[in-house]
Amino acid sequence: MNFDLTDEQEQLRDAVRALGRRYGHDYFVAKAKAGEHTTELWAEAGRLGYLGVNIPTEYGGGGGGITELAIVCEELAAAGCPLLLLVVSPAIAATVINRHGTEAQRKRFLPGFADGSLKVVFAITEPEAGSNFHRLGTVARRDGDDWLLSGRKCFISGVDEARYVLVVARTEDATTGRLKPALFVVPSDAPGLTRSKLDMEIVSPENQFLLYLDEVRLPADALVGESVDAGLPALFTGLNPERITVAAMGAGTGRYAIERASTYTASRKVWGGRSIGAHQGVSHPLAHAAVQVELARLMIYKAAALYDAGRDLEAGVSANMAKYATGEAAALAVDTAVQVHGGAGMTTEYGVATLLGAVRAGRIAPVSREMILNYVAQHVLGQEKSY
Repeated sequence: MNFDLTDEQEQLRDAVRALGRRYGHDYFVAKAKAGEHTTELWAEAGRLGYLGVNIPTEYGGGGGGITELAIVCEELAAAGCPLLLLVVSPAIAATVINRHGTEAQRKRFLPGFADGSLKVVFAITEPEAGSNFHRLGTVARRDGDDWLLSGRKCFISGVDEARYVLVVARTEDATTGRLKPALFVVPSDAPGLTRSKLDMEIVSPENQFLLYLDEVRLPADALVGESVDAGLPALFTGLNPERITVAAMGAGTGRYAIERASTYTASRKVWGGRSIGAHQGVSHPLAHAAVQVELARLMIYKAAALYDAGRDLEAGVSANMAKYATGEAAALAVDTAVQVHGGAGMTTEYGVATLLGAVRAGRIAPVSREMILNYVAQHVLGQEKSY
């Protein structure tokens, strides 16, 4: 059992950390509050190869796996720049197309993922069904050689930045007549596809949208894979990387908050000559938060290692546990950082309260803590399914 990163992974971590710190949290917040995107950071990360670390080398990527992408997500977040589109584009969409797309689709899309010039967002969640794909109302039906998609999606991240949307719809099985999931690559400007921005109480340069698909016509090759039979395995292929990279982003955010708080409490002096960090009422909550973040990080990299080894069932358990643990740890770390700053913690200047909305959302999305507990109870503890 080896907990050390390889030399290449350490070099990647150091390089991404340096890039993130050159931009920093002030840049991230300024972009978010101006209604702008982190275009410069994304473009530079793409040029340096960090956005394509999990893409095979034959398509211009780094040839690594989800472990390497988790490192990128974590280190940018630890520098105060948690980029949500790393999760939906390189982690979900690129992984799905790489593992289940046709060779023509891999050649068409993967080089753009690798250099960051292509962003593809992911659309599964719906107003009525949530992320329960068994109840999805978005339906795809054949019309000659084409497909027609109709339905609604909600909480879809970054549509205004993306060239394509990877849409999860349901198709009719010609044999059984039952509906089953299929994935389609839909141009974000396709006729019949409209969007409405959701106002969120989160400081983020990435926006959330409602999507409306009204008889969106797509060519046959918009379907991911050779047939609709690729839909279910393709869908599950994207979910574990999603959970792992969301967790990595949360762990990085927790580290950032603890570092900011520790620097502040080590230098802040109010009574006498000692820093406020010398008092256990201040230092112990920070230490506790640091322990929780580190424990979550161990599960993240266990899950990533299992996924990269092709052990999907085991990776599913670990990815869900990592997402749960990190959601709790990141929220604790940011809340504790705000508290030890006192009133200063609620100002924009000190750079911690700006993360409160994001880490609270991390306990809800992309899968809620309650659904993860249901999963663990059923699949690990052998309990009867409750939903």
